[in-house]
Amino acid sequence: MEGVDLLILGAGWTATFLIPLLQQHNDSLTFAATTTTGRPVCGIDTIPFRFDPESKDPTPVANLPRARYTLITFPLTGEGQSTWLTETYEATHPRPSSPSQKKYRFIQFGSTGIWQVEGRRKRHGTKDPEEKQAEREARAKAEAEQAAKKKPFDFTTRHSPYLTTDPRAIAEDELRSSSVVDGMVLALSGLWGGARDPRNWVSRVAFSKEAMRHKTSLHMIHGLDIARAVFTIITACEDEKEGGEKKWEEHGKGQRWMLTDGFVYDWWSLLMGWATERQEDGEPREQAKWVMELMEEEGVQALPRSMELMGRAYDSREFWRTWGLVPVKARVGVNAP
Repeated sequence: MEGVDLLILGAGWTATFLIPLLQQHNDSLTFAATTTTGRPVCGIDTIPFRFDPESKDPTPVANLPRARYTLITFPLTGEGQSTWLTETYEATHPRPSSPSQKKYRFIQFGSTGIWQVEGRRKRHGTKDPEEKQAEREARAKAEAEQAAKKKPFDFTTRHSPYLTTDPRAIAEDELRSSSVVDGMVLALSGLWGGARDPRNWVSRVAFSKEAMRHKTSLHMIHGLDIARAVFTIITACEDEKEGGEKKWEEHGKGQRWMLTDGFVYDWWSLLMGWATERQEDGEPREQAKWVMELMEEEGVQALPRSMELMGRAYDSREFWRTWGLVPVKARVGVNAP
């Protein structure tokens, strides 16, 4: 199979932004993408591939094309998955001699959730709706209480302590420290854009007044800005005239970057802003009324609440500054998906 510059391993939601961007710049990077079924995505055929963490059969990995960069869009968890995938890829794809690249380069989509409280990622399994609701309320309360303990207040950056025992963090750290390939992680905040419209989350997030009491900050990143980030990283690190190799060594290899759109959103403020969204009668939805009641009960005089009061705020300026980018799809609730 012919080699490419970029292999998108898992052409899901993010690929609906990344592939069109690559198509617009088809003279810059060649690419291929995989899906579990080989279905077309954005008009291009994809390669059937399914990652099975329980299987040690190298054939599916061996059948992938050789790529200078591989973007892993699905989560790898715990010990061993990242190592097996990258080492199997390296073993089944002999590298052509290249003075500018000694190792394959892997970029893993991670999550800013590793900077949140322990237990955030536990799944509900087959629990009934009442149990799930109780757990969501308890988790929201725990997060709010933990955030309130952080005094004096400080922003969270990519250099802040994170939950090293988080399954995703374990796999990400395994990739970043690999001696076989070069790995970097893009820790994404809440995903939105296209079919992912935060307005659709209202009933799930704000399902009760008590749950809303403990909802504080929200951080988001649009699919288009994720695509721009990936494209810029690769093209910048491939630009030999502008010191691309040095760029990768200093800012790519082994790094974990935090991606947000630069805003810290207040859940209460968003819910108030969406008071009449999709309300046929034009009357404010129940969640907006709850916000007003909670403002009275909690002594909040105006929205949005302060960073100190919400307690959790991400500072992702370093990524945008380092890679020379500015988000183009910020302001959830103002910009269209």
